[in-house]
Amino acid sequence: MKKNLILCGFMGSGKSTIGKLLSEKMGTRFIDTDAYIEQKEGMKISEMFEKYGEDYFRSREKEVCAELSQLKRTVISTGGGTLLNEDNMRALKKNGVVFLLNVSSRTVLTRLKNDSTRPLLQQDDKERAVKMLLNKRIPLYNRAADYVIDAEESPRKVCLKILSIYNAL
Repeated sequence: MKKNLILCGFMGSGKSTIGKLLSEKMGTRFIDTDAYIEQKEGMKISEMFEKYGEDYFRSREKEVCAELSQLKRTVISTGGGTLLNEDNMRALKKNGVVFLLNVSSRTVLTRLKNDSTRPLLQQDDKERAVKMLLNKRIPLYNRAADYVIDAEESPRKVCLKILSIYNAL
């Protein structure tokens, strides 16, 4: 029985794209925690933030992590803030191997330049916001990660790198 393959990292690091590729290659299920929460709640995350606030969203996220930690051999892509919560990290690591997709702030800004769906990026100075959030989150991501992967390369290359580590476990 293989553990779940968990992807974590900052928004724009490629978690969803790489997660889908991994699940195709492994022939297993892919779950994006943000999309899963949206489906369960019947609204977009940006709407949840707007209507009920970040705390509401984070409590839904915590429930989902507890639920998904019961799965086996599933590729799970976490939201950018998911593993910053100690309970979420513990729940997912219980039955999962965590891969951190590491990218620079420049890469994040390039990948998300036309994205208006991220509540935490709705700032005038996006570059400053990204750098501040990244600096705050990187130590926490590193603590959660079993493996740190350079995700500056193509999704296919990153996927193959992760697979070679995961398959050797």
